Amino acid sequence: MNLVCPSCLAVNRIPPERLSEQPKCGKCGALLHSGLPLDLSSASFDRYISRNELPVLVDFWASWCGPCKMMAPVFKQLGSELAPKVRFAKVETEVEQTLAARFNIRSIPTLVLFKNGVETARMSGALDAAGLKRWLAQNT
Repeated sequence: MNLVCPSCLAVNRIPPERLSEQPKCGKCGALLHSGLPLDLSSASFDRYISRNELPVLVDFWASWCGPCKMMAPVFKQLGSELAPKVRFAKVETEVEQTLAARFNIRSIPTLVLFKNGVETARMSGALDAAGLKRWLAQNT
């Protein structure tokens, strides 16, 4: 299984049965799955989304958005809890306006689930932990 290093973006091949063993990047030595949401930029987005074989849940958010701020701790908690089954990432729409436009983000927060680089599900609006788990279970 291919996993992209959140630090150096190197693609690492890891046997699926070893995902729970805290694998490290062969290039830089960083943990491949820390459980923390990764901040993606225009420069890192395509490589991270397209080369990871695990599902990647991306939270499109903005710093001025109240519901985004309310959902942030839940997103972070579930990123840790659901590791290594799902990777969590964030895109700040005010900073990465090209990504927001490319994915037609009209309201925030918007959660987009990618599998093998392809968008498979989308949800707009803040969710609590139970709602986010339920939504992920239905779509992964």
